[in-house]
Amino acid sequence: MNNELTKKDIEKMQEEMEYRIGVLRPKILEEVKFARSHGDLSENFEYKAAKQERGKNESRIRFLRNMIKTAVIIEDTSLENEVGLYDKVTYYIEEDDEEETVMIVTTVRHDALSNIVSKESPIGKALFGRSIGDKVTVNTDSGISYDVVIKRIEKGEDDGTLSIRKY
Repeated sequence: MNNELTKKDIEKMQEEMEYRIGVLRPKILEEVKFARSHGDLSENFEYKAAKQERGKNESRIRFLRNMIKTAVIIEDTSLENEVGLYDKVTYYIEEDDEEETVMIVTTVRHDALSNIVSKESPIGKALFGRSIGDKVTVNTDSGISYDVVIKRIEKGEDDGTLSIRKY
C-alpha cells in the first residue's frame, strides 16, 4: 500500500534526507573513525555507540527514500463544510457524554498524544469527508465501535510546523 502524502510532506522528508546524507552522515562517520582509533574494539563503548548511531541514520535514510518513492501525492479538496486535511474537528461522543477535538493529517504527521490523528486512523476514517451534524460510527481495530456527532470544523492548512514522525 502506498502512503498518501502532500507535497509539503514530501518536501519535509526530502529536507530531512538531505540533512542526514549531507551533514549527519559525514559527522557520524568521523565519530566512528575517531572511536575506532582508541584501540580494542571489543570493549570500546564509543565505537559501538557510534556504529549504532550510523545504523539508525542509514535506516532513517532508507525509510525516507522508500516513503518518497512510493508516495501518492494528494491535495485537500474538501469543501468548506467538510472535514479535510489539517482541519480541527470537534465531535461529541454520545456514550461518554463528552466532546473531543482532533486535527486530521497524513500518516507521516500524526501524533495521537497531541490529538493529531491520521486520516487512516479509525477516527480519521470516520470523520474525513463528513460534515457538521453528521453522526458517524468509529470502528476500532479491536472490533469495538462507537458513534460520534461532528459539532465543529475549523478549516486548517499545512503551515509546515508539524514534524514528520520518526517511525
